[in-house]
Amino acid sequence: MTSVVLDASALMALLRAEPGADTVAKSLDDAVISAVNYSEILKKTIERGGDSEPVVAFIRSLSVAIIPFDEHLAVTSAGLYPQTKEHGMSFADRACLALGIQRRAVVLTSERKMGLLKLPIKVTVIRNAH
Repeated sequence: MTSVVLDASALMALLRAEPGADTVAKSLDDAVISAVNYSEILKKTIERGGDSEPVVAFIRSLSVAIIPFDEHLAVTSAGLYPQTKEHGMSFADRACLALGIQRRAVVLTSERKMGLLKLPIKVTVIRNAH
């Protein structure tokens, strides 16, 4: 089974060579990402005036599996809403966490708020607090 699920913020850190990118790079051999988070990365690229095609090519080159968002993940994601609401987490955040729970995997993120939740999985924040 997969040992790491990447949040969009973690893969964006790698794409932009931001702090925490080294932690993400070390985990790529056994990493997956939700199709929801993959879409979020592409949307943010376009939103910031970028071309999504080079990003698609880069992510393909990493061999990170893109996992479809199915009925089971939808149910798990919705079930996380009460716990994540107070932290202002998005649907994409819940989709990432749901995949981590399904795969019993560590979630890598730059979102500190994800680390505040009580979950049956480990959430690793890739950036040090300053």
